[in-house]
Amino acid sequence: MSPPGRIDVVATPIGNLGDLSPRAREALAAADVIAAEDTRHTAGLLKQLGVQRPLISLHEHNEGSRREDLVARLRQGARVVLVSDAGTPLVSDPGYLLVRAAIEAGITVQAVPGPSAVLVALAVSGLPVERFCFEGFLPSRAAARRERLRTLAFETRTLVFFEAPHRIVETLEDMASAFGEERAACVARELTKMHESVYRGSIAQLLQIAREDANFERGEITLVVAGVSGPEATPDDAFVARAFDLISAELPPSRAAAVVAALTGRRKQDVYNRNVKPQGATGQEEDE
Repeated sequence: MSPPGRIDVVATPIGNLGDLSPRAREALAAADVIAAEDTRHTAGLLKQLGVQRPLISLHEHNEGSRREDLVARLRQGARVVLVSDAGTPLVSDPGYLLVRAAIEAGITVQAVPGPSAVLVALAVSGLPVERFCFEGFLPSRAAARRERLRTLAFETRTLVFFEAPHRIVETLEDMASAFGEERAACVARELTKMHESVYRGSIAQLLQIAREDANFERGEITLVVAGVSGPEATPDDAFVARAFDLISAELPPSRAAAVVAALTGRRKQDVYNRNVKPQGATGQEEDE
């Protein structure tokens, strides 16, 4: 019986081919099969490297079923390389289900580190990077996107998002409403590519640039936003009231009170009574 194989999770360039590490080249060349998000894209990368290896697609629509075949190959000793279209796999890309299944099967999983749009954007943003949280892509539907942003309004860590170019203006508008126009932010587009551009300023300033510069809505975009700081980090009654007004525009009062309470550390009943009940009134929340 052959010894089990292994998975190499290989980071590939986010734009500049020169960022591919020698170790990543070796892993690609030695693979028995390369599981790729888009086989056409990865085939182009391999052609530039002068490498020919079998490719199999692994994307969000087939990963659930395809992982069983790949785990079977791994059990037979295959060396599987996992790549995404660009950057480090699994970060807003497929691969988690395969890696989880391989680990549960006792298969070795190792990473070949390299480019990551998240870390590159943080490095050039000029914003604090000691602590950050990655939120991936925001919901495409406006109502869901606005609700998600409201839940992040009191986050003190730097926030990192991916965004589609055709939605960047709408997203900045929603961020101005949820975070305030003066919150510092950075829009990094086409990182490491020929037309790399990094825009820094307040959300209001970035929104103005987005409306005036046609190039702003082109290419791959990573958005970095400063966390809340100063008085807003420990919200007073006026801030809680403003938050309730914003959230209750989209949710029933009881649900809005629950969200504000979770964000601010206040008691749900206190938030509800202060912002919904008449002054001095008592009683329970209304039914939704």
